Amino acid sequence: MPVYLADSQPARFPLGAIHAMIDVVYYVASSLDGYIATADGRVDWLSRFHTPGEYHGAGELQASADALLLRSHTYKFAVNLGHWPSPEKLTWVFTRRDLPVLHPSITLTAQIPRKVINVLASRGLCRAWLMGGGKLASSFHAEQLISRYIISVFPVLLGAGIPLFAPHLSPPDELQFRTAKQFESGIVVLTYDRAQTA
Repeated sequence: MPVYLADSQPARFPLGAIHAMIDVVYYVASSLDGYIATADGRVDWLSRFHTPGEYHGAGELQASADALLLRSHTYKFAVNLGHWPSPEKLTWVFTRRDLPVLHPSITLTAQIPRKVINVLASRGLCRAWLMGGGKLASSFHAEQLISRYIISVFPVLLGAGIPLFAPHLSPPDELQFRTAKQFESGIVVLTYDRAQTA
């Protein structure tokens, strides 16, 4: 039976149990030099590589995910539009800011990743899409909560910007290669799983 935890309660699942119960997938688009956005947060460079008929896996992940996890900067794109495009998905926005809640499915939280994962597990959720950004992904990595990394590498060099992960990523981690899919646009989608430790 699930154990129901309020957001304010301490974590009760050991790390290994959390990892086994929740499949956290970090799927993000990145430039070849490892940036997910320009220094001022723009991602309009992604649209230059739009090719009709190309599908890089985001739709499939969106359909299979029980929850979405993102930072406030990513969420603010939707706030600026005035509506949330995924009302059918439970969503956690990691922020300390007082942001508008665009839909009842959205929860604003200042909790650490492990506590939020505990809440997901207690609700019987199995898969979460970690949408970014890099600092949030680094926090999940530090707690060894990411089970799969899917990086959609775009054929562009930005030179500077918001990195795929925060600087000085810790701890170092070994990954297991799964697939590499190349598209006519020049985009390559790389999939790695976190290596299982004995």
